[in-house]
Amino acid sequence: MSERIGSSITSRPIHAGDEEFLYRVYASTRQEELAQTGWDETQKSAFLRMQFDAQSDYYEEHYRGAEFSLVLSDGHPAGRLYVARWQEEIRIVDVALLPEHRSRGIGTYLLNVLISESEESGKPLSIHVERFNPALRLYERLGFRAVADKGVYLLLERLPGATR
Repeated sequence: MSERIGSSITSRPIHAGDEEFLYRVYASTRQEELAQTGWDETQKSAFLRMQFDAQSDYYEEHYRGAEFSLVLSDGHPAGRLYVARWQEEIRIVDVALLPEHRSRGIGTYLLNVLISESEESGKPLSIHVERFNPALRLYERLGFRAVADKGVYLLLERLPGATR
């Protein structure tokens, strides 16, 4: 993307020095889940680091050539957006924002940029979403529909020309 998104939202490619920020974003997406474990902070931190490293390795291996971007709000890191552009579809690999940047329209804006790209290219836009993720309602509102049940995850797809 590496372009201005909205009045204060931009993105840039991820650099090696971004790893700690990306870990914070990842950890923030798991807080509610880990609050139920009864683990102490050391256990939670070790688990999160292990899971973050495994996810990063998986993304690098299975999404070679994808665009891995840092989302910036007023020039400050706010989240991450990973997108694979394949011949047959555009796949949102991951989109996540720090809690203080959620529910402010940033995610919707990012999705709308990708929806426009999908419309222009004629390619479907897809994403795997955990079935209990609160963002599922946003995806459905934007015209995404479940096309496969992967257990914990649903594969959502938005076809070009879908209504919102």
